[in-house]
Amino acid sequence: MIEELKNKKAFICDMDGVLYHGNKLLDGALEFIEWLKKEDKKYLFLTNSSERSPRELKQKLERLGVEVDESHFYTSAIATAKFLASQHPGCTVYTIGEAGLINALYEHGISMNDVNPDYVVVGDTRSYGFEKIEKAVRLVFNGAKLIGTNPDVTNPLENGIVPATKALLAPIEMTTRKNSYCVGKPNPLMMRHAVRLLGEKVEETAIIGDRMDTDIIAGIESEIDTILVLSGVTSVSGMEKFAYRPKYVFENVGKIIE
Repeated sequence: MIEELKNKKAFICDMDGVLYHGNKLLDGALEFIEWLKKEDKKYLFLTNSSERSPRELKQKLERLGVEVDESHFYTSAIATAKFLASQHPGCTVYTIGEAGLINALYEHGISMNDVNPDYVVVGDTRSYGFEKIEKAVRLVFNGAKLIGTNPDVTNPLENGIVPATKALLAPIEMTTRKNSYCVGKPNPLMMRHAVRLLGEKVEETAIIGDRMDTDIIAGIESEIDTILVLSGVTSVSGMEKFAYRPKYVFENVGKIIE
């Protein structure tokens, strides 16, 4: 079964908890990326984080000692911008998020509007406060649709677990009693985007992630072989709480190629 996995032509790989925690490169990550290059595999680093652009993610990996072209990155910010542009070309948004999200929206012809936007879009951010929540609530009450870049409640960093997008959406959802639509994993929409970008059949593709509730279920629902690594959020005991299982389980990405 390991040879079958290694013979896959394309790999979709999560980043947080798989390649790194915050600014710490995880064991086996460098070796795995070098193997992808050496074996001429098609690969895409797919992240639910919406804070950074592909260029910034490329630069982050460079600081960690890894060279990867920015064409190999795809974020929930890009997927969200693509979704909104297809649903409502030229729409306007009020955004709670970082530069990666704002840049992706601009690049897809979407402009900012904090008076009467079509959408309120929330992504990962460290600049979050009551004033922004209050404004978002008022705009949703006035008719703006609520969008989240991803449904992650937490993110792993080198010093522990921190709140992620769904946790930031919670006060807005609870106050307005409106549910957000989240574009990132496990939404199959983002997975279909990724498979199209890679240009390979789903049977020739595998997805690697550290979360049962996003990466693994996204792979299962997209009929892509799934690899869970135990270097991030999900532990062996945590895996047992779910009604579905990954096809492969490894301690870290480096173990895939040993």
